[in-house]
Amino acid sequence: MKQKYLLGALLCAVTPLAYAVSNVQDEIIVTATRIPQALQQSLASTTIITQADIQASQAADVATILRRVAGVELSQNGGFGKTASLFLRGSNATQVLVLLDGVRINSATTGTASIQDLLLDQVERIEVVRGNVSSLYGSEAIGGVVQIFTKRGRGEPRLNASAGLGSHATQRAAVGFGGAVNNTDFNVQASSFKTNGISALNPQLKPKANPGADGYRNTSVSANVRHVFNTDHSVSLSAFQSQGDNQYDSAFGKPTDINTNRDVVSKLSLAADNRLTENWQSHLQFAQGVDDNQNWTNGKASATGSRYKTKNNQFTWQNNLLLTDTSQLLLGVEQLNQNVSSDVKGGYAITQRKVGSLLAGYTGNYAAHQVQINARQDRNSQYGTVNTGLLGYGYAFNDAWRATASYSTAFRAPTFNELYYPGFGNSKIKPEHARNAEFGVHYASGTQHVDVVYFDNRTRDLIVYAPGPVNVNQARVDGGEVSYSDKFGDTGIKAALTAQNPRDTTTGKALVRRAKLHSSLAVSYTLNDWQLGGEWLHSGTREDAGKILASHNVLNFTATYAINKELKLALRAENLTNQNDSTVYGYNPLGRTLFVGLNYQQ
Repeated sequence: MKQKYLLGALLCAVTPLAYAVSNVQDEIIVTATRIPQALQQSLASTTIITQADIQASQAADVATILRRVAGVELSQNGGFGKTASLFLRGSNATQVLVLLDGVRINSATTGTASIQDLLLDQVERIEVVRGNVSSLYGSEAIGGVVQIFTKRGRGEPRLNASAGLGSHATQRAAVGFGGAVNNTDFNVQASSFKTNGISALNPQLKPKANPGADGYRNTSVSANVRHVFNTDHSVSLSAFQSQGDNQYDSAFGKPTDINTNRDVVSKLSLAADNRLTENWQSHLQFAQGVDDNQNWTNGKASATGSRYKTKNNQFTWQNNLLLTDTSQLLLGVEQLNQNVSSDVKGGYAITQRKVGSLLAGYTGNYAAHQVQINARQDRNSQYGTVNTGLLGYGYAFNDAWRATASYSTAFRAPTFNELYYPGFGNSKIKPEHARNAEFGVHYASGTQHVDVVYFDNRTRDLIVYAPGPVNVNQARVDGGEVSYSDKFGDTGIKAALTAQNPRDTTTGKALVRRAKLHSSLAVSYTLNDWQLGGEWLHSGTREDAGKILASHNVLNFTATYAINKELKLALRAENLTNQNDSTVYGYNPLGRTLFVGLNYQQ
């Protein structure tokens, strides 16, 4: 009987569409092993951003809320909607894989995901896994994985809505409806965001930039439906689209130029979950993730190229086999077909790539001992066969203290821009290969959680731009990470600190746009119908474009007042001290902002 309950948990966690359990038990994760497990049993360093965290933060987009997570750094070319680069534990932005309900949305041309276009109105929760998990997800996962789960329907159908106004003529609105009727659950969510913004480039540093404000508009929609035939079989359909219309500055044009771009991120997936035997759970998924970017200058498309579109067509068959009450086996087959289309002058020499993958994993608990083993083989149509693996071990000294250790290998295939972009690409560059070791000590008792982790990631043939793409013999990022959280009555505290040394070991130079020290501290307090929050974000100096960017401290404040059980008044004040130090040389930070809104939940 216990096995049936465990398989029921698998059914709720294997497919993102069945992840409606997340509000009931927020401490269950799936990204670190691709099978459900308690957060406190994860051998990988993992952070959950829950729906409660999202609501309390009042943040507008995924990029903003990720800044508080241990090991996470972001650089952004201006305000809302401007290109954002995500670094995990000092790894390159191209070494971070972003999944949307299990679907890849990284661009095959830039190698990164357009996280600046993902609004939190659509998001149920986020899982951030730091450290190499290439043996689970293949290329791009050297630094880690960020998996975003969109909102699901549960319980009696209910309406939700929100609206608000803020600095720079910002307007934000969202509406959704979802729930469950008989054996079918569903959810539909739509949102709109608009802001006049600021001038992205600093004209004193980049005199050719247009000094006018660069606005941004986003419209997003998500929809999903799941039908449960019985306790053993279900089918689900999910769709998502975010369209960001963005004005930006160019350092190479005229001060009067008006540059705009439209970035559309979308995904569509069809999945079936079937319990084939009492101990065998099957998850079958067909999906497509798309990143479509178009650019115009003064309303006209560039003669040298203005559109870049990636299609990630994915097939996954994952099988979870329950061996005992405390051990599970993962077996899977994946097929990824990447297609690139563009009107760039000269075109790409090759426009498609196929990757066939086999993966296997084992997780087991033996009294005080815990084991995780993963192996993956990727057959890349351009680079042949690549094997990656992970070996993890945990030991529980008692109910509160435990130690963990892991060693893993990883790789990243070069992007189509790095290989074939006319006048820039280098078809002779090699894939990146990495080795990662980490050791941790963890404490969990009641509401108190402490994690101390040492990590050492070494990448061979790291791809850098000098100015075109070339391989670096060896790069290394090693350092330590400390996370702390606790709750004292009505007061909650979360803190994180990362000390790292990202460098090219051949030259000794620091890797650009990454600080050696960054940290965060968040405090929340509940007083009757009020929920108050304060946040401090610190980043040390970093190098970019041959310049040293100053360290900075950002202070944020949030407040929520429950007018009644269904209606809440919310406020977010960001960058209270008007910190004016940029994360990218020549680009302006957003500065002090204020946003006030109303949230309704039926």
